[in-house]
Amino acid sequence: MIAGLVLGHGVGAIKDLPVPAWLFYYGASLVLILSFVALGVLWTKPRIENARDRELPRGLQRLLRSPWLRTVLGAASFALFIVIVAAGLVGKDSPALNLAPTFVYVVFWLGVPLLSVLFGDVWRVLNPWRAAADGAALVFDRIGGWRAPLAYPARLGRWPAVVLLASFVALELAYTDSSGPRTVAIAALVYSWITWTGAAAFGRDAWFANGDGFSAYFGLFSLLAPFGARDGRIVARPPLTGVTRLEAKPGTVALVAVVLGSVAFDGLTRTRWWSDETFGRADEQVVAMSLVGLTAMFAFAAATYLAAILVARALSGGRPGLSQAFLGSLVPIAFAYVVAHYFSLLVFQGQIAYQLLSDPFGYGWDLFGTRRHKPDFTVITPRTTWYVQVAALVVGHVLGLMLAHDRALVLFSKLRGALRTQYAMLALMVVYTVGGMWILSRP
Repeated sequence: MIAGLVLGHGVGAIKDLPVPAWLFYYGASLVLILSFVALGVLWTKPRIENARDRELPRGLQRLLRSPWLRTVLGAASFALFIVIVAAGLVGKDSPALNLAPTFVYVVFWLGVPLLSVLFGDVWRVLNPWRAAADGAALVFDRIGGWRAPLAYPARLGRWPAVVLLASFVALELAYTDSSGPRTVAIAALVYSWITWTGAAAFGRDAWFANGDGFSAYFGLFSLLAPFGARDGRIVARPPLTGVTRLEAKPGTVALVAVVLGSVAFDGLTRTRWWSDETFGRADEQVVAMSLVGLTAMFAFAAATYLAAILVARALSGGRPGLSQAFLGSLVPIAFAYVVAHYFSLLVFQGQIAYQLLSDPFGYGWDLFGTRRHKPDFTVITPRTTWYVQVAALVVGHVLGLMLAHDRALVLFSKLRGALRTQYAMLALMVVYTVGGMWILSRP
């Protein structure tokens, strides 16, 4: 049952496209160009940057910010974490019978980004590592307190999070036994040791705001949500406006490059070319090739963005700081890549997760009566998958253009100066869109 996770990751070529693939490429590029022209004509003043948010009603504020709610959700999340690790360690050593791989790679890795885009930074209260650290801090406070021995260096920024996130995607995409329950459990324990060590050394707030890979990853997507936090209060806001508040910490470009590059590499590994290149090779060779390819995709994502910024800077007369100013425009693109590549996996393998929920260890239990659930793998067709993929990529890149254009209007006093910088961003969006569609359409 889990074979779809191991072999496809939800990415598959559509061999019977309704029209030639090149027509989709040209059509998507045309949509981006027309959007660029429309923005230049109709969008002459900043709108996203100047959008106002409003606080939620006081009663709802008290409920959502309640320490009791946070405690209950954190305790439940940590208990679930223990179950998943235990299932991986002592349950059946089969990804088809054990809940751990499906939960980690589907429910957690794909489900939390969706929740983040819909409801905001939910990971702050669902993070089991943070919940455990908060519980430990409460105990230490009762027996004299704990003071972090080290101050978090500002120059590190998000680089520890980048390393941890890249390590996770390398495990998922490069290691040959990534879906093994024992592998998943051991990786979770290693990540726990690193995370709790960092929290103890630098303090919980500093570590989870900078060094935790999953907090950084889910936090990026939460910036797209219609809900956020401001001055300790929960607010409703127009979607996308949170992206304008993305902190330009060191390592942020690399963080976005890891997100974009990992998804692109996953799609590349599902092509016939990659299968032919790796067929018959030893596991060690495949792992080495995958690590090189993954790193190359990280570098490509970062290099193309920075090259566009260099062009934009030259066209703007040498304006500094553009690499951080326009970085937020890549956030909706990153989410579009996730949707395009993985939504079918979430739909199909999510049904398997529901089935395994009653028997997480693979022992034949039926705790919640879901074990006999029969997944419906015809709920979406390959053609529907392709249309969703194309729509996600095009919409994501149009939103990226909107964010970059709005930001340029803030930075430059004249519309002409703002538009000059956007020629390079338009070219970048076309490259990303066509490249993503090309990978998705490869047999």
